[in-house]
Amino acid sequence: MLFVAGVIPNQIWRMLGLWFGGGIDEGSELLVWVRAVATAILAGVIAQIVVQPPGALASVPDVLRYGAVVAGFIVFMLTRRSIFAGVVTGELFMLAGKWWLG
Repeated sequence: MLFVAGVIPNQIWRMLGLWFGGGIDEGSELLVWVRAVATAILAGVIAQIVVQPPGALASVPDVLRYGAVVAGFIVFMLTRRSIFAGVVTGELFMLAGKWWLG
């Protein structure tokens, strides 16, 4: 039942996306705009989490949260704007800092 209700409807949209998006140039203005919007949304979510942390994250000191953002941004810039590397670095920085502080 889970396969029918969850996987099959999702796969239809994936296949349509591959079919329609197969001919789009990766350097086109549309994809540059899509990447910019996705990056802006991620930055907004991170900013909201840092300024008004939910749940257990509220127990993390402000300095540690802001330090994780700075570390993630530095790695983001050093790795030719790799969002993945920046986010992972920020997470590792925060986990290490929380472990260090106890």
